[in-house]
Amino acid sequence: MHLLVSAVAIAGLWLLQKIVLAVVYRRLTDPYTRYRWRKATTYLFIVAGVLVVGREWLEGFKSLATFLGLVSAGIAIALKDPLTNLAGWAFIVSRRPFDVGDRIEMGGHKGDVIDQRLFQFTLNEIGGWVDADQSTGRIIHIPNAKIFTDPIANYDKGFKYIWNEVPVVITFESNWTRAKEILTAIAFKHAEHLTAEAERDLLSASRQYFINYKKLTPIVYTSAVTSGVQLTMRYLIEPRRRRGTVSAIWEEILTEFANAPDIDLAYPTSRPFHHTLEGKPALRPKPPDA
Repeated sequence: MHLLVSAVAIAGLWLLQKIVLAVVYRRLTDPYTRYRWRKATTYLFIVAGVLVVGREWLEGFKSLATFLGLVSAGIAIALKDPLTNLAGWAFIVSRRPFDVGDRIEMGGHKGDVIDQRLFQFTLNEIGGWVDADQSTGRIIHIPNAKIFTDPIANYDKGFKYIWNEVPVVITFESNWTRAKEILTAIAFKHAEHLTAEAERDLLSASRQYFINYKKLTPIVYTSAVTSGVQLTMRYLIEPRRRRGTVSAIWEEILTEFANAPDIDLAYPTSRPFHHTLEGKPALRPKPPDA
């Protein structure tokens, strides 16, 4: 009789969940909302099933509480890792350090969160051997307990934009001021429209975090490196548009520099240098007195 009641209860709860989800799916088309409904109903009916079956087999909640009290110590030792994962799941659900759809980095792994479960969450991996944070095609399952031990970086929580930099090195002989003007114009073309949006997002994020950016517009920094003058473009971008933007920027840089007779890209090379012919006149060695 206990087996029959348990089987009927489980089958009834399973059928009820399917009916609820069928109604939800007819009314909602957003994949994220459907996912949240599916996970919520699964957890709800699991808890209901445990209570119904436990009451049937243990003759009421009082017996259930006694039974749980007797085995809790053994469970805590034997199932330490699963219980820690359950605690991690409770922390993720309550504090929401990330949600499904967020792009995160944890423990050396980066990816988009595509699933959350009681014992683990799942990432669609990015990076690794693939450049510019694009998908590798691998699925990574991470135990929920890692939320307590590993730092987590969220690309989407708080301030949803990231700073990206594109370093461009030109020769010392190039007209670096003209090159800087060209790069500044290119950076503004691709990122200026985000400034107003970023300012609004920053105002919203500042209510929760102490984020204090003074300058959100694109900028080009100047420095000298071994091969020439390095001009570094710095601008805001949405994380998932990083590679496409870098590609478009470099195409414009190559086009503009090809049309500039006084600007050359630098690269490691070697050539003879005649100091007396090419050096600055004031620095050339003076001939000995006659």
